[in-house]
Amino acid sequence: MNNILVPLGTSPVCHETLSYAIDFASEFGCNVFVMDVFTVISTAGNLSNVKEKVASSNREKIKEMISSVETKGVDIKIASYNGDIVDGVEEIDKNLGIDLIIIAPRSNDINDELYLGHTSGRIIKQTNIPALIVPKGTQYVPLKNILVAFKSGILKRNRVLHPLIAVMEKYQSKVNLLLVKTPGYSEEDLKINTALLDLSKNLTISENQTTYLGVLEHFKEKQPDLLCVFRRKRGFFKKLWEKSTIPKAEFYVPIPVLVLSVKKD
Repeated sequence: MNNILVPLGTSPVCHETLSYAIDFASEFGCNVFVMDVFTVISTAGNLSNVKEKVASSNREKIKEMISSVETKGVDIKIASYNGDIVDGVEEIDKNLGIDLIIIAPRSNDINDELYLGHTSGRIIKQTNIPALIVPKGTQYVPLKNILVAFKSGILKRNRVLHPLIAVMEKYQSKVNLLLVKTPGYSEEDLKINTALLDLSKNLTISENQTTYLGVLEHFKEKQPDLLCVFRRKRGFFKKLWEKSTIPKAEFYVPIPVLVLSVKKD
């Protein structure tokens, strides 16, 4: 991993997300790009320099935030975009090559009942970049115990596992695989990719209505530092794909969640 993107938003605790990203980056030797997204729509009555003024003002706020945290020698840059948040993430990825997004569960939303707010939910669900969701107040610790939960063992590309493997190799992590058989599963789903099987000899098979309920069943027993799931329409967020927000009643774990990308399965 080389480049980490941190979309901060305007949350009063966004410096916590940045601090976590810096700690993570310092361990893995990554660069950190703080994402600044704003929207200035050009009209006939707009001054020509409005966009520049907004961008400059935002950058100064971000620089002030960066100066308030310990950077630990990590190279931190600001990546600005005028427009939609998802378009911005994709454009920045195209230009810089982003290996991981680190984001808080909720962004720009005061509804405490939500796990993913509108902004964070769209980033997680509508982009194809691996993402690490870090709960508010989480202190960075070595991720030594990982639970990988999935309802289908099919992976078309082994490289989707690279972020997980990087964490494993860094901390010699113990990995537990959890295959959750949900209603309507196929025998094909039970054929687990060999690269995934190579991650661990510990495979648990559970039967539940959803993958999340399978995670809840085994969460206390496994006591993971990190939950790893897959971003795909047949995967972990299946029933939650049609809306951007995710209520805590439908999904919540108090640890970081690594969302790996599986394109068009």
